[in-house]
Amino acid sequence: MSDTTFTPRVFSGIQPSGGLTLGNYLGAIKRFVDMQNEGAYETVYCMVDLHAITVWQDPGDLAHNTRELAAGFIASGIDPEKSILINQSQVPEHAQLAWIFNTVARMGWMQRMTQFKDKAGKNTQNASLGLFAYPALMAADILIYHATHVPVGDDQKQHLELTRDIATKFNHDYGVDFFPLTEPVIEGAATRVMSLRDGSKKMSKSDPSDASRINMTDDADTIAKKIRKAKTDPDALPSEVKGLEDRPEARNLVNIYAALADMTVEQVLADHGGAQFGAFKPALVDLAVSKLSPISTEMSRLMADTAEIDRVLARGAEQARNITAPILKQTYDIVGMVSG
Repeated sequence: MSDTTFTPRVFSGIQPSGGLTLGNYLGAIKRFVDMQNEGAYETVYCMVDLHAITVWQDPGDLAHNTRELAAGFIASGIDPEKSILINQSQVPEHAQLAWIFNTVARMGWMQRMTQFKDKAGKNTQNASLGLFAYPALMAADILIYHATHVPVGDDQKQHLELTRDIATKFNHDYGVDFFPLTEPVIEGAATRVMSLRDGSKKMSKSDPSDASRINMTDDADTIAKKIRKAKTDPDALPSEVKGLEDRPEARNLVNIYAALADMTVEQVLADHGGAQFGAFKPALVDLAVSKLSPISTEMSRLMADTAEIDRVLARGAEQARNITAPILKQTYDIVGMVSG
């Protein structure tokens, strides 16, 4: 473990690949807001557009999606006065440190990354080099801020472990105690939100059925309609968590309720155990609409004036570079690069 004291700092990001969903909100953004408001950390949140282009993106769509994601962050409660909000490509130190890390990381490490295998599919030879090197850029995203904590989902744990491996190897190779061993933060009732049509599958913006997800741009009527039509089973809700085993749709709706209400699953079942879905769904509709429709309304307002979003991101990039430029300069000095 490092003996160096690092400023408690959180970094996390989401790809602007379009279609922000309830899964993104409950699994990530809501936790970002909570960590911001706790005041225990400096918080940096990012639209990772460099990661997005590891697979081809329509340029117009990428620009729109980056701004829409920024609008989603702000509308959900990320306060640019409390957090640094950026899009990745405006802070060039991310990519510059990533190249250093490309020389630290080993091919064998990268080849073990399950996300590359999943995204590249059967024809790995046709995947971009950027997709293969993605985890080194993710490590740079985190370590260019000396971030001490990263809120992540289960699907990103392997990448964070690689970030720690890269930090450890860099520190060892150069005989320094420079990069922190970043800790994952994995918690919450609905860190993994499932499809409204199939409780065994993750809620996804790529699902062909729009009814399978709640989009953060959905209005109140659409949110209500999707929840009312969500797949359930004929049994009443149990009074104990064990009763949700082998009931994926019931478990998903209870998890969503718990996360939106800032309750535990046990508390939800204490209140609603024994209720049929005909009674539980209206309660979930009222809760979801009260929490989510103000976000979609504010997103619409922000997207009507994208100049406001661009100003926030430009200011965030300036704030970020006050952190990243000195860290990159020190990295170059450690490596032996003449950086002036």
